[in-house]
Amino acid sequence: MCCARVQTYTAAKISAAERHTERKNTDYSNINVEPERIPMNVHFKSPEDKTYMQILKDMEAEGKVSRRGLRADAVLFDEIIFDINTMYFEERGGYEYAKEFFTEAYRYACEKYGEENIISAVMHADEINKAVSDELGHPVYHYHMHLIALPVVEKEIRWSKRCKDPELVGTVKEVIHQISHSKKWESREPMLDDYGEPIMRKNGKPKFRPSYSILQDEFFRHMTEHGFTGFDRGKEGSTVEHLSSLQYQIEKDKERLAKIERHIQKAKIEYESAKGISKTYQAIDNAGKKNPLTGNYSISKEDYTDLTALAKEGISSRVKIGELRDQVKRYQDETGKYRRAFNRIQNKYDMLTAMCSPFLQGLEHFPDVVQRFIEHIGSLFTEKEKEQQRRSSKVRNGRDR
Repeated sequence: MCCARVQTYTAAKISAAERHTERKNTDYSNINVEPERIPMNVHFKSPEDKTYMQILKDMEAEGKVSRRGLRADAVLFDEIIFDINTMYFEERGGYEYAKEFFTEAYRYACEKYGEENIISAVMHADEINKAVSDELGHPVYHYHMHLIALPVVEKEIRWSKRCKDPELVGTVKEVIHQISHSKKWESREPMLDDYGEPIMRKNGKPKFRPSYSILQDEFFRHMTEHGFTGFDRGKEGSTVEHLSSLQYQIEKDKERLAKIERHIQKAKIEYESAKGISKTYQAIDNAGKKNPLTGNYSISKEDYTDLTALAKEGISSRVKIGELRDQVKRYQDETGKYRRAFNRIQNKYDMLTAMCSPFLQGLEHFPDVVQRFIEHIGSLFTEKEKEQQRRSSKVRNGRDR
């Protein structure tokens, strides 16, 4: 099942996303990242030696984009994560097929944003899928693409009433390439019922399809039209997509923990059964007869065959016991690591569930009220920031005096 997920970033938060996407960190909270495979990541467009903010400022200085009228906390960057199930690529050629798939996904993104507005596009090939790797018996990697773009729209600037030429008032003065996530993702496609009629809100206005749902349609249609088939479109209408994804990861980790614990138990059983022998100690002691003249021992052919077989088993068992001890130690270490990771994910999931539950319920039953609430909260934060800036300015002025 394919997925195109959008994440937004302000100027203050983009650096964290950049460190993850461009692999600039030294340590990764994602335990599936294998640093030695980072060179295998594929850039379809690279920021080279510049940061995302530097590229934005350069484009702004060259007049290619504008932040005119935006608030300090405005969304400046969109990140789209193009993703599909691990086994889709594993069954079709793995790494090489993934490069072909995401090359076409990049072409779709260029149509959506304009290649000039894309800052970075990279396929990650360094995140191992441990569950699938354990199942298939060899390393299998989860290929996906992170794409960072500027949400640019064309905005007409018109002459105001202050213009000295009355004939110019209201006409287009200039067209700028404005950064605006809300306008870039504004949806005007009405939602329809089973009879093809528009679905109306309580206030009589039509409901519009979520823009990200339209994105899923477009991405799925583009990829299938260009020969990439064998997968379905992501489920439509899910407002808890990220929570469901996190819950899926938790369930997979539970399965992996149970599998590791079964391996440990199996290793312990094999270790104990390896100590069994087919002869008693007394039978072994009495197997040989000493010649009183030469002092040599002689044994029957049957006893000789049994004793040599036991000796060989003992030597091989020592090696096997050592291997099993190492194996038990590895599984115990891995169990501890994944149990800690599982607990962290479970805590995050519980927190997200508690935080999002009232919001999602409100969004489902009172979407207009929730939207007004969000806008109100945003304005409060803006006023709070302005007040903090005024206070900071007063403090600085006092210090200067």
